[in-house]
Amino acid sequence: MTTLSTPVTSPDAPAGQGHPGPAASESAANGSAVNGSAVNGSAVNGSAVNGGEAISTHAGGADQAQRQVLGPRLRRLHARIGAAHRQAEGMAFSRALLAGQVEPLQLVALLRALAPGYGLIEQEGPELAAALGAQAFPWSDLARSLALERDAAQFAAIPAGVPSAAAAVWLEQLRSLARQAPHRFLAHVYVRYGGDLSGGQQLAEQANAILASRGLPPVSFWTFERPVRELKDELHAAFEQLDLSASEEEELLEEAEIAFRATQRLLAELAELVPATATATTSA
Repeated sequence: MTTLSTPVTSPDAPAGQGHPGPAASESAANGSAVNGSAVNGSAVNGSAVNGGEAISTHAGGADQAQRQVLGPRLRRLHARIGAAHRQAEGMAFSRALLAGQVEPLQLVALLRALAPGYGLIEQEGPELAAALGAQAFPWSDLARSLALERDAAQFAAIPAGVPSAAAAVWLEQLRSLARQAPHRFLAHVYVRYGGDLSGGQQLAEQANAILASRGLPPVSFWTFERPVRELKDELHAAFEQLDLSASEEEELLEEAEIAFRATQRLLAELAELVPATATATTSA
């Protein structure tokens, strides 16, 4: 599969390389600031957040062992995204969530921000993957849109804030990639679903504990109908099926890092989202 010859240069792409993405992502995270916070340095609200347990195997030595059972493409991908994964996991919102210190408003904002992107992934992904030779994706079992709809309904009483700028940029990036570089689009598929099946399972436990402490129902988003291990294996197998040229292979790996930067922008936003009641308490 060859990419189209008219890509738009994205601010997230390395200098001199064209890849589809909107001009709206001028606030891209590599060394720049999001809401006043450097993202690629894992600093949010002016301070780096480190220490504690790793959320997933990408953040520790266990990833080395896991790579031994992966196919060659997934081994390269895991090696490439390890640093970006650690940065995302070291950000303020991620650590606060693991410590049980985020507010339901922030959790619900996360779910609302993700919904349009997952909708597009699940609309476009199956055809794009099949065109690149990957028939084995368990799309119906991975799909999160219905779970996000359930969550939207059950948390409808929680006020909605300003729509996420980070999520809007990510959605436009996905639209551009679906049209111009499907192999890059699929890098976002792996980062999102791979994360949901890995560290997302631990985040779900903390999120549901926070919600239960406020008398709220658990989140549906991170709950899968089939065993997580089976779905991870099938996701990995599908990615190994992709028929890519050498240049597309490299762009897939590059885009996986860019996908993590999209996540970092969203996490930075969420860290800044403080409920009015919490602000009033702090001021008092």
